[in-house]
Amino acid sequence: MPTVAQLGCLYRISYCLTYLLFQPILLVCIDGRTQNLYILAGQNEEIEFEVTPDGEVL
Repeated sequence: MPTVAQLGCLYRISYCLTYLLFQPILLVCIDGRTQNLYILAGQNEEIEFEVTPDGEVL
């Protein structure tokens, strides 16, 4: 389950990707090893984000 900080980052990243950049989001999941939120996006799956449990975007 994502943390509140991760959900806030997910919202901001999703807004930028879909509304401003018109890029699809292909996958959103939690990495069980690190508890980081992983986001895969882009027409060619070329955009990746990782959000730590405290909301830092890597």
